[in-house]
Amino acid sequence: MFDKVLVANRGEIALRVIRACKELGLKTVAVYSEADETSLHTRLADQKVCIGPAVSAKSYLNIEAIIQAARETGANAVHPGYGYLAENGAFARACTGAGMVFIGPTPDNLELSGEKISAKKRMHAAGVPVIPSSPGGVADLAQAMDLCREIGYPVMIKAAGGGGGRGIRLCVDEAALAEEFPVAKSESRAAFGNDELYIEKCVVRPRHVEFQVLADRHGNVTHLGERECSIQRRYQKLIEESPSPGLTPELRLEMGAAAVAAARAVDYFNAGTVEFLVDQDGRFYFMEVNARIQVEHPVTEMVTGVDLVKEQIRLSAGDKLGYVFEDLNLKGWAIECRINAENPDFNFMPCPGTIERYHAPGGFGVRLDTHLYQGYELPMYYDSLVAKLITHDLTRQGAVRIMKRALEELIIEPIKTTIPLHLKIMDDPDFQAGRFDTGFITRYVPDEDDDEDEDD
Repeated sequence: MFDKVLVANRGEIALRVIRACKELGLKTVAVYSEADETSLHTRLADQKVCIGPAVSAKSYLNIEAIIQAARETGANAVHPGYGYLAENGAFARACTGAGMVFIGPTPDNLELSGEKISAKKRMHAAGVPVIPSSPGGVADLAQAMDLCREIGYPVMIKAAGGGGGRGIRLCVDEAALAEEFPVAKSESRAAFGNDELYIEKCVVRPRHVEFQVLADRHGNVTHLGERECSIQRRYQKLIEESPSPGLTPELRLEMGAAAVAAARAVDYFNAGTVEFLVDQDGRFYFMEVNARIQVEHPVTEMVTGVDLVKEQIRLSAGDKLGYVFEDLNLKGWAIECRINAENPDFNFMPCPGTIERYHAPGGFGVRLDTHLYQGYELPMYYDSLVAKLITHDLTRQGAVRIMKRALEELIIEPIKTTIPLHLKIMDDPDFQAGRFDTGFITRYVPDEDDDEDEDD
């Protein structure tokens, strides 16, 4: 169906896709900005095309330039990775309109995942538990106040057409709502070109648990187990693991069935993630569908043995799924630490620069997904994620111990990174015991609620 794949992304995810394609015997095309000319993904691909200047809007978000690069190189499929255009329905339509296979969900899936209000209505109709929320977009502050009196505080203001932690504000009372509503509206407009907001009940100190789903074009849908994503800062995940230490076997079974029902409710295709919040009493609520491969997909791969990027490609080529969750032989525990080029001691300030000293950890149970190499100049223009360190063992305790050892071995200097923060978390008794929720990180970032900066 296709034999050459253009990878419409950069960094570690571009490398991840290129490697999967090579193992499947497919040719690859890397696109890059002028700032990424020396990036590793341009060296590993069979061909490379510069698509514009450093600024993302003129390169990695430039649909016309990417489609033209695919035409020039004869690529007949496009993999978007995550971020950038990965959840852009217009990009998926542009690819198919140009005669190329878009390796990912359908344009309708992508558009619905961005329309969070419509998605929640679909989930409610399918019997998937949803958080009490506004029935539609909230026009103004007066309407918001009326709704919040009905729903009850605390509440979350969220961008109807966004994600990634932007446009989200916690309001504990009416005074906070009056202050945060216009801020959220402005931020949503700036980030997504859409200032529509909705309001939902805030689940206090929940766990954030997501289920990986796969679906083919023949009506087959399955999940591949869950990922625990509660260690996060300002709604941006820092550490993920699979399975979750907070789920009972009964709850895992119930949530897995709900994830499959959610995927069927939107006629989902390819790889995606159904995200839930789990309250302190074990009740769970649908949050959203992420219609793409996730940053944290390696932990699922490590415990299932399934290469999710290859599955994306295989399903996009028209293959049948061929298995269900119960067929998988899950093995052990996996943990992922996102290594960001940021200084945790100075408000997580981004720290671009030249990598003068670099050493990757090794040993049993260690995987490192990164585009770094010694001498690489880390650009200042892009997301601060520089590596994903994943460890695997038969037990959670073993995976934590391997992670601590691997973090101590990992050298990325002289820039500042989040490695020291991850080491503190690995030593935390509550983390080691699996006792945590989405508020955990505040013990290490005490000024979290006062920080107005957002990670990418």
